[in-house]
Amino acid sequence: MKIAVVDYGIGNLGSVSKAFRRAGCEVCLSEDADVLRSAAALVLPGDGAFGAAMDEIRRRNLVPVLRQAAAAGQPLLGICIGMQVLFEQSEEHGTHAGLGLLPGRVRPFAGRIDEALPVPHMGWNRLHRSVAHPLFGGTDDGAHVYFVHSYYCDAAPEVVWASSDYGLTFPAVVGRGRVLGLQFHPEKSQAVGLRLIDNFVAWVREAA
Repeated sequence: MKIAVVDYGIGNLGSVSKAFRRAGCEVCLSEDADVLRSAAALVLPGDGAFGAAMDEIRRRNLVPVLRQAAAAGQPLLGICIGMQVLFEQSEEHGTHAGLGLLPGRVRPFAGRIDEALPVPHMGWNRLHRSVAHPLFGGTDDGAHVYFVHSYYCDAAPEVVWASSDYGLTFPAVVGRGRVLGLQFHPEKSQAVGLRLIDNFVAWVREAA
């Protein structure tokens, strides 16, 4: 089974690809529309700023590819900034349009949480699940995963699958249909993160 990691020049492409190879997948790193469409699933990684990420996605003509994938039911997993760009808008350094695949807006922690809490939110924090899904198989509610982010998704409640707390409760796992997002880095979250990747791969195989 081939998983395509979307190459838009931003993000920890190497470590994400390695984690999916460990799960037994053929992994290709590509920005080619035909290659992406032919994959069993797409992974949209990312680090850095929302606006820069969307600029690169647009520059490489990937917006229609990603929207068509979601409309066709091709599994799509966004990680960190890759999750945030799934939403409609971001307030990071101005207002920026996202892919609009999930309802919600990306907002800053600064000004909304206690000033004593450092921003970015960096380190281990707990996942509190609100839905049952094969993605969570074999993991405990309250398991720790690794976050690095200064902005959070103010998401419609119906797409929130798990949350975490950092001065406020924010979505940590989101999804609708076959579009999923993880605010944390599964590839940096040790056994729990690798189990989530294994579960995503198994879910994609079953969906196929």
